[in-house]
Amino acid sequence: MKKEQLFKKLRANTPQQYDMPQINVKGIQYENTYTQFKVMCQQMGASVVEANKTDDLDQLLHNLYPKAKTFASNLSFIHVATKNPDTVDEAADLNGTDVGVVMGQTGVAENGCIWIPQTMKEKAVIFISEYLVIFIDRQSIVDNMHQAYARISMDPKYNFGTFISGPSKTADIEQALVMGAQAARGVTVVILQ
Repeated sequence: MKKEQLFKKLRANTPQQYDMPQINVKGIQYENTYTQFKVMCQQMGASVVEANKTDDLDQLLHNLYPKAKTFASNLSFIHVATKNPDTVDEAADLNGTDVGVVMGQTGVAENGCIWIPQTMKEKAVIFISEYLVIFIDRQSIVDNMHQAYARISMDPKYNFGTFISGPSKTADIEQALVMGAQAARGVTVVILQ
């Protein structure tokens, strides 16, 4: 049966149709959204660092990851990057990245996740890096997912984004917790003041 025939039968056997109801969901609100966001990030396994936009952010990255040799980022204010996800030939060229550095668009206090829109050619940097640093502006932190979805915007060139909440982890194999199974084994959230 073709799709249109199925829809025709369904319409014929639906005696009364109703408009989609308007549902006004306010979502959870916190007395101190910023503090709740930091607490939830830490509960999800991320480290949280506060910095000023005028700080030497390259030095901050070196201080956070002193043993890292390969940083990957396309952020204009990060000069320590030796790989750029915009200029590599393919995603596999990012293999071996110690620290990936990206910019988050919206942080959510409800669950400590951060929306990261794809603003680079190779989004693999978000997943292939051993450690991930997410910069986020303090003003971009909201209470709940309803507010976050209202703020989400995607680059029309790539039309992709993802929520990241702490490091990758799984306990599927023999019920043993494994960090970094599908993505970064560690995440640092740098909140810019």
